[in-house]
Amino acid sequence: MDKFSAKNIEAYDKKADDYDNTYDGRFTEGFKQLLMDNISIKDGDWVLDVGCGNGTLLSRMAEQRSIEGFGTDISPQMIKNSTVRYPGLRFVVSDCERLPFDDNSMDIITVCAAYHHFPNVNAFAAEAKRLLKEGGSLYIAEIYLPFGIRHIANIFLPLSKDGDVKFYSPREITKTFAGVGLMPIKVMRKGHIQIVRLQNR
Repeated sequence: MDKFSAKNIEAYDKKADDYDNTYDGRFTEGFKQLLMDNISIKDGDWVLDVGCGNGTLLSRMAEQRSIEGFGTDISPQMIKNSTVRYPGLRFVVSDCERLPFDDNSMDIITVCAAYHHFPNVNAFAAEAKRLLKEGGSLYIAEIYLPFGIRHIANIFLPLSKDGDVKFYSPREITKTFAGVGLMPIKVMRKGHIQIVRLQNR
């Protein structure tokens, strides 16, 4: 296991039981709200939330539409709590590089305020491509920082105790996924939040 994943597990296992009241829980609420305002879900869709935390975002999508909902997180305690809170949805402990689902099985994949924790975004891109049906969409809601601030932050980010790896620009995100054939459909930004929607064509 890489050092970032080990830090993630340790940090978020500790936060899991009271996550909604932590700084992280309050900070990511805006990401969830903006993503819900911009996501397109149909009844019957298979939806996977990668880095699902305590399952809040997936549960909101399930309230909006009748979906088959799946969540993964590297934190065992987060997954334990998600399973208890939302028994109608399916949660599993998994990293983002080896997701335990069949090829071409998902209509929608979401990543909400977790992409900067991924140790290998190229490996995740390949997994997203593998899992998405033709025409399926990947939504990444992620922290946005202007170039200068992002550059400085990325120098120190690997020192984070929470397993943060790197902050990305919209262009960097779209370039990573274009490399596996997921093409940008829409890029939007509101303050410190960016949402990138990509599609498997």
